[in-house]
Amino acid sequence: MVSKTRDKFIEVARQLFARKGVENTTMNDIASASEKGRRTIYTYFKSKREIFNAVIASETNELLSRLQEIVSLSEPPEVKLQKYIDCRFDTMSEIVERNGSLKAGFFRDVRKVDRARKFITDREANLLKEILVEGVKQGMFDIPDLNHTAIVLTHALHGLDVPYIRDNLSKGGITQEQLKKYFTRLILDGLKTRKTDKDLTA
Repeated sequence: MVSKTRDKFIEVARQLFARKGVENTTMNDIASASEKGRRTIYTYFKSKREIFNAVIASETNELLSRLQEIVSLSEPPEVKLQKYIDCRFDTMSEIVERNGSLKAGFFRDVRKVDRARKFITDREANLLKEILVEGVKQGMFDIPDLNHTAIVLTHALHGLDVPYIRDNLSKGGITQEQLKKYFTRLILDGLKTRKTDKDLTA
């Protein structure tokens, strides 16, 4: 019951934030729309900032869940990496679009973007690292420092969130699908094991 009540507050808050904006939504609004008393909501959340963070955590957990499914696939590491990149771009776009007026805040307020990313950066890097480790073990990838490479790739993906979601690169003739393909190719070309002259003459 406790979990269901808390989850209901989070979902109702998400819908209100999406429709009215975070600034225009009060704790009373959330309690009323949840058909709960004001005192009840404060049992679970001390402030609107706390429930906003819970909304972000809930949304990012969905992303992480989808990415984990890809990491767990029985497919070659390079295929999983491609699917991981596609999934991440599309799910982030879906999350931002679903949250209505949060979309404007996401693009306008860099601090909001950074707060949202803070929830998932380390976990994303760890998921990516699993794919990289598998690729190294199978001789597909040549990666001297797995930890640093996973972190750099994660931040590189984050850096393309806004251009992808806003389709900014279409002005240069690059579609969203092309962006995913170019980025994936760039990463895979950088990670793949290079054959040396000795390998070629063996």
